[in-house]
Amino acid sequence: MSSTQVYKVYIKATPQKIWDAITTPEWTARYGYRGANHMDLRPGGEFRGLSNEGMIAAGAPELGVDGEIVEVDPPLYLVQTWRMLMDPNHIPEGFTRLTYQLKEGKDGVTSLTVTHEIGDEAGLAEMLAGDLEDMGAGGGWPWILSDLKSLLETGTAMTG
Repeated sequence: MSSTQVYKVYIKATPQKIWDAITTPEWTARYGYRGANHMDLRPGGEFRGLSNEGMIAAGAPELGVDGEIVEVDPPLYLVQTWRMLMDPNHIPEGFTRLTYQLKEGKDGVTSLTVTHEIGDEAGLAEMLAGDLEDMGAGGGWPWILSDLKSLLETGTAMTG
């Protein structure tokens, strides 16, 4: 059974500010799992998501996730491939498809929809949904997007 996860969050920020927070290492290192993401924002460009210092100290590889940019229309639309490298059990599953869609609404609020087409790998789907948080796997997309919203709206991430 193929799995697609869709998450939508409303953030009181401009599409450009959210776009920058998603696509620049200076921002991505400040929320979620605090790993800097590097993107060559052109079709065929490289995506590299680095592990944070704590993850590396616990034995994770420096490169936590990788992929390729498929489609880009700043600051409203980004499609990329995405492969989990932190857990060697997930590497053989290959690349998934990740889409970010931003839509400017009323009163300075932008909707951000993240669609992650995961495929048939149930363990990866559980991890990305945050279902394995109690086992130390983190809160997945719900955690990342909640932390992004908190950072952009208050200037402070949810945790130190």
